[in-house]
Amino acid sequence: MKQLLILGLLVLASCSGQRLSSYEGQKPQLDLKNFFSGKLYALGIVQSRSGLVTQRFRVDIDASWEGDVATLDEKFVFADGSTDTRVWTLKEIKNKEYVGTAHDVVGEAKGKVSGNAFKFNYELMVPVGDSEYKIKVDDWMYLLDNKTLLARSYMSKLGFDVGEITIVMMKEMP
Repeated sequence: MKQLLILGLLVLASCSGQRLSSYEGQKPQLDLKNFFSGKLYALGIVQSRSGLVTQRFRVDIDASWEGDVATLDEKFVFADGSTDTRVWTLKEIKNKEYVGTAHDVVGEAKGKVSGNAFKFNYELMVPVGDSEYKIKVDDWMYLLDNKTLLARSYMSKLGFDVGEITIVMMKEMP
C-alpha cells in the first residue's frame, strides 16, 4: 500500500508544471544579449493568490553587456506613485546558463534559456509593512517577437502560492 501511495505521488509530481525543454527549438530564439541591450520599457501587474490585481507598474530598463556580464538597471513607477529601483547583474556561466544578483535577491538567481524561453529562479526579500519576507520566485520569460518579451513570475512561500507578476517588456516605447 505504501509503495502504491509513493508511486501515485510521483506520478502527480511528474505531471505538474512546465518544463524548459518543452520550448527547445521554439522561434524566435531568445538571445539574452540581444534582447537585453539598450533601453527597454515594461508594463506590469501584481496579482494576489486569488488573482486580484493589487498593483500596476511601469519599468524603464537600461541594459548593457560587458563580455558575458550584463547590468539591468530597472526603475519602477507604481500606480500609487511609489518608486523602486533594482539593478540586476547577470553572468553567463556556460552556454545559455546564467546566474544573477540584485540587492534584494538572496544569494544567486539561476537561469537557463531554451528556444524562445528563459526560466529564472531565485529568492527575493519582499517588504510588507515593517517586515520583510523571503519569497521564492519562478520567472518564465517568453520572446514573442524580436521586440517583445512576456514574463510571468510565480511567487510562493513555504510551498504555498502567494501571488503572480505579469510583465510585457518592449524594445520600443509604446
